[in-house]
Amino acid sequence: MTEKSGRTRDGCAHGTAGAHVAGTGDGCDVVVVGGGAAGLSAALVLGRARLRTLVVDAGEPRNAPSSYLQGYLSRDGMSPAAFLAAGREEIAGYGVELLAGRVTDVARDGTAAGTGTGTGDTGFTVLLDGGGTVRARRLIVATGLEDELPAVPGVAERFGRDVLHCPFCHGWEVRDQPFGVLASGAMSVHQALMVSRWSKDVTFFLHTVAEEELSDQDLRRLAAAGVGVVPGEVAGLVVEDDRLTGVHLADGSVHARSVLYVGPRPVPRTGLLERLGAELSETPFGAYPVVDPTGLTSVPGVWAAGNAVGFAEQVVHAASGGYRAAAAVVGDLLMTDLDAATAG
Repeated sequence: MTEKSGRTRDGCAHGTAGAHVAGTGDGCDVVVVGGGAAGLSAALVLGRARLRTLVVDAGEPRNAPSSYLQGYLSRDGMSPAAFLAAGREEIAGYGVELLAGRVTDVARDGTAAGTGTGTGDTGFTVLLDGGGTVRARRLIVATGLEDELPAVPGVAERFGRDVLHCPFCHGWEVRDQPFGVLASGAMSVHQALMVSRWSKDVTFFLHTVAEEELSDQDLRRLAAAGVGVVPGEVAGLVVEDDRLTGVHLADGSVHARSVLYVGPRPVPRTGLLERLGAELSETPFGAYPVVDPTGLTSVPGVWAAGNAVGFAEQVVHAASGGYRAAAAVVGDLLMTDLDAATAG
């Protein structure tokens, strides 16, 4: 494969895209698990630092339902697919390999002898679906999370179009339209208040929440923001000509709305980190790995970035987190090798 300079160098895995192959005897310096904004950003930094890097991507980006991403300086309005395609092209220019597939398991090796590095630091064996393995000295886990949507008919089908979850991502595009907000968790009142920045016509549907569960402060703030409160369970959505036109309640009433905000339950993809023994911290939005400012987990040699470390990481934050993690890995490997060279 070719570096930006035009020189060739050895990679750490070989085969066509989509194949599941074993790594070479020397293995990789770094395997990045996940090819979204965090993973690609990390890979770009690693490639530019001349580290043998493999990105394994299952092709399940969190923002796939969206037609565009917003709030990313110079990339505002770009489609998620185009953003990822640009990132893949950039990392390829620095010799980073991208493998379409899934990491099914990962285990610590006894020493780096297992990775062929001979530096005495620990390494990892990464198992791919299809049975192939790749060895790595360091790991960056950027597996993200899944959004578990409220079980209301029509919500999943419209998600990312006129059923939304983040006003910072989509509020400008639907500004001044009639908003609905579906109560679905502890942050629903906050969501209803926040979206009032983008529309003065907001209705808060309590759904399965009893009105008496709202605090006096909640009610005062909702009233001050001009948010109407409607009790009663939401039975489904009204869609006409492929656009949302209303919210249908179980009592038969229909409230005209053209946008509905919901609060998905974030489900972190922490399986690999858990198998490695990473410490997790419980939050109201799921359990996430305990990390230092660079993304280093409690497992030596394992970093995490993007939505793998928190539910609120936007694309721009995820890219920044991937960059920080990769820069830390570059320094860690360098110091490890220098210490090994001067030992004894």
